[in-house]
Amino acid sequence: MKLMECVPNFSEGRDSSILNAIAAAIKSVKGVVLLDMDPGADTNRTVFTIAGEPEAVVEAAFQAIKKAAELIDMSKHKGAHPRMGATDVCPFIPISEMTMEECVEYANKLGKRVGEELGIPVYLYEYAATKEEWKNLANIRSGEYEALSEKAKDPYWKPDFGPHTFNAKSGATAIGAREFLIAYNINLNTRDKKKASEIAQIIRESGRAARDKNGKLMKDENGNTIYIPGLFTHCKAVGWFIESYDRAQISINLTNYKITPPHLVLEKVRELASEMGIQVTGSELVGLIPKAAILEAGKFYLSRMNESTGIPERMIMQTAIQSMGLAELAPFDIDKKVIEYAISRKDRLVNLKVDAFCDLLSTDEPAPGGGSVAALCASMSGALSAMVANLTIGKKGYENVAKEAMELAPIGQEIKEKSLEVIDKDTDAFFTMMDAMRLPKKTEEEIEFRKTQIEKCTQAAINAPLETMHLAMSAAELALKIAKIGNANALSDAGVAALTANCASQAAYYNILINLPGIADENYIHKIHAEAKDLLEKCNLLCDSVEKDVLAKLMGEKVER
Repeated sequence: MKLMECVPNFSEGRDSSILNAIAAAIKSVKGVVLLDMDPGADTNRTVFTIAGEPEAVVEAAFQAIKKAAELIDMSKHKGAHPRMGATDVCPFIPISEMTMEECVEYANKLGKRVGEELGIPVYLYEYAATKEEWKNLANIRSGEYEALSEKAKDPYWKPDFGPHTFNAKSGATAIGAREFLIAYNINLNTRDKKKASEIAQIIRESGRAARDKNGKLMKDENGNTIYIPGLFTHCKAVGWFIESYDRAQISINLTNYKITPPHLVLEKVRELASEMGIQVTGSELVGLIPKAAILEAGKFYLSRMNESTGIPERMIMQTAIQSMGLAELAPFDIDKKVIEYAISRKDRLVNLKVDAFCDLLSTDEPAPGGGSVAALCASMSGALSAMVANLTIGKKGYENVAKEAMELAPIGQEIKEKSLEVIDKDTDAFFTMMDAMRLPKKTEEEIEFRKTQIEKCTQAAINAPLETMHLAMSAAELALKIAKIGNANALSDAGVAALTANCASQAAYYNILINLPGIADENYIHKIHAEAKDLLEKCNLLCDSVEKDVLAKLMGEKVER
């Protein structure tokens, strides 16, 4: 699912009543979670971290900015941190299934609304910047709040949104889009800060000053110090001694984990430390980490051990935690440290035990129903195929297909995970449609709005089972592949994978058919029905093929390997 983070910084770090009011404004928006609120008295500044569905995050950010504009008076503000507005900065960060381009669009959307509705000058920065020099936040904030009255007279400083005037109470706000920042520390078995600093200088992007064989700084022909570039881009690092831990650490900020992931930095530090005669004892994550980053780390270590990466994602993450020593200084709780888990709803159907889900299914509650069951069947199909693949890897007599099995297992896990998401998506779509039907219909405007919302919600109720059908198709294709090469002792499981994929497809098709009459758009009806019918026919053919092959082999035909 699409997830976006927002980290607004407010120019208030001392008055808890103001901070609590801003927090309440954020929490009033459905679909977002307030992950953290970090006030600083000296800086007189507080950093909020919120995450959730993109549209909801934008709404929560606006409500927070609006509340800050009501309660914070910048003409009376003093603090150690650079600042120019009641809401100083407000960046959007892609978390999962989001592009930076989408975050830029949301930054523009929020900026326009803040400028028009609140009368606050808004400057776009980093990836959202409209001027090259405004990519750097420091350039926009030059002179801070005190310079805004003069900037309001200069055409160069015309904001991207809002009035080109001095807003004495709220100042100006920078809204942007940036990558996720991972704060990451590497622990060393030494108390020597100098050694930690030396390694930090080698790995960080800014590098280190070049020295000759006598240790003297090297200069160029103009007398400037020569610098050796660091090994990693998007990496800031310093070495320090932590008294409470009684050891030295390398403190690292990774500003683009997609280019410079923490596990690769750790492995290089392990090499460098070993050359210096010291050891890395573990590492520490400060704050949260995107699921993709820790999954990539887990898969890296599993692949290095020549083990399957087609296992449940929590097991992959545990491999990363153990391999990176992330629990050395404190317990590493996946549900609190991995951002997607930290913001996930606790009332999700997928969190129920099997008996509780079936009990709920059997009551007079209209949902969950067949749509959620269809998604569950698709998830079980993917899981079974992953199981057969994992039972094939490393088994005697299957060496020639081990590589293919290693590639198929993660596909099964992906189908499983995506299908599990649709279980709740289908039920949520049903209840949202029911809410739309309860909308008032007294005036013409209310009738038209209700009609539009019902159409929109009905399409969502169709899109969920349509997604299940696509997943079922992928599951059927996977079952066909693994049935041909998989461990003969698990042949029946490959057959069941095909059967459950086919069941998922047909069940989802029924749920599409029952909702289509509620759609007014004839073109949409024709398009969806044609797509669903095509998927159903193709899935049936695939599953029939698997069933015939599996039955023939189970009935005594020689199993081909």
